[in-house]
Amino acid sequence: MATPSYDLVVIGSGPAGEKGAATAAAFGRKVALVERNPALGGASANTGTLPSKTLRETALALSGLRARDLFGVDLSLRREATVRDFMYHESRVKNAERVRVRETLRHGKVDLYAGTGSFVDPHTVVVSNGVDPPIRLTAEKILIATGSSPIRPKEFFFEDPRVHDSDEVLEIERLPRTMAVIGAGVIGSEYACTFAALGCEVHLVDGREILMPFLDREISAALEQALGRLRIQFHKREKVVRCTCSDDRCAEVEVHCESGLELRVEQVLVAAGRASNTTSLNLAAAGVAPGPKGVLCVNSFYQTSVPHIYAAGDVIGFPALSATSAEQGRVAMCHAFDLQFKETMAPLLPTGIYTIPEVSMAGETEESLRQKGAAYVVGRAAYSDNARGQIIGDRSGLLKLLFRAGDMSLLGVHVIGEQASEVVHIGMIAMLAGQGADLLARACFNYPTLGDLYKTATYDALLARARA
Repeated sequence: MATPSYDLVVIGSGPAGEKGAATAAAFGRKVALVERNPALGGASANTGTLPSKTLRETALALSGLRARDLFGVDLSLRREATVRDFMYHESRVKNAERVRVRETLRHGKVDLYAGTGSFVDPHTVVVSNGVDPPIRLTAEKILIATGSSPIRPKEFFFEDPRVHDSDEVLEIERLPRTMAVIGAGVIGSEYACTFAALGCEVHLVDGREILMPFLDREISAALEQALGRLRIQFHKREKVVRCTCSDDRCAEVEVHCESGLELRVEQVLVAAGRASNTTSLNLAAAGVAPGPKGVLCVNSFYQTSVPHIYAAGDVIGFPALSATSAEQGRVAMCHAFDLQFKETMAPLLPTGIYTIPEVSMAGETEESLRQKGAAYVVGRAAYSDNARGQIIGDRSGLLKLLFRAGDMSLLGVHVIGEQASEVVHIGMIAMLAGQGADLLARACFNYPTLGDLYKTATYDALLARARA
């Protein structure tokens, strides 16, 4: 049997793989995509981004959490509800995304191969599914977009049905009354908020003193207060040394910390970071060496140490977000085939955190500006003083803008509150355009909207500057 030959072979169908394959195919390249999982879309569509965010929205809707604040109405959930009761919408969204990915690839005439891809040599990938004879594919260019998987620390017995990593937590059959979430990073904090909204008593355990220290400290502190309002018990500076699971599957799990803290809970979610999916690739045959946690090192065009082999998405590590992964895949393939479509990544990328409330940011924090010795001016606008904020019942939301003191160009935007991940984009675009207070002061925003927060925050900064 002849070995199929392609311009591009992509390994992995998550955002980086899908967008990379679609970009090359749109410009007439012959493309093959290899996916080992039955469903297309990677973790973004199947176990991570969309499922978890959809469950969050379902939790907010069915718990009546928003309604309680807005109308004083308590729509408390049935205590015997199961997780499956909340997954109908999640399943619809997930299935729709899988169909969208498949249709995108079909439209580009991308050949799909089901199985695990691994290198035979720098230009050859073999696809094995354990049933059919292996298939060899050759290509001029190869894109590795295999994503990542949760790290499973040895302190936890993941074979027990009460202990979960972040990829399997949505498979819990019964909504627990108590849960310990180990790790207060983005994933851990998001799930902690969702399960708390569903009425679960949540203990969030983390070794650090500050919640998500990459955030602006003011926003981090506001988020910690929000966790308190959800009755999440945040245990700081704690390290889990042992997790005990009895043979009685109806008994509680015991979590033991180095400080002596002991927690007894029905379910445990471990969110201890992720490692790149590279172990099955046989990278040595391609001449590519992975770094710590399997991360692949790339240059600004997403080339590995072997120039015709590219890598994008979670497999190359930070920031490991669906949006950035998709952009990386596009940029990589535009460089690979010299396409005059997208030359580089934007110098500024947004971060969206789907806690309750949402948090989003782009650009500098106060802490980073202080470290650089930069003079800056702060402008703030509270949701509670904004007409749309009052309509939606958000009393604690905040938009914070950081301007350079000299020319009042915008350096950083930070939002906590409803639709934060949407609101942040106005400030991000202003920064990408090199604009600041003048643009935002001149702009006319619809009323009532959360966008109008930018006008208020800008005036606040201009007044602060005038008083200084």
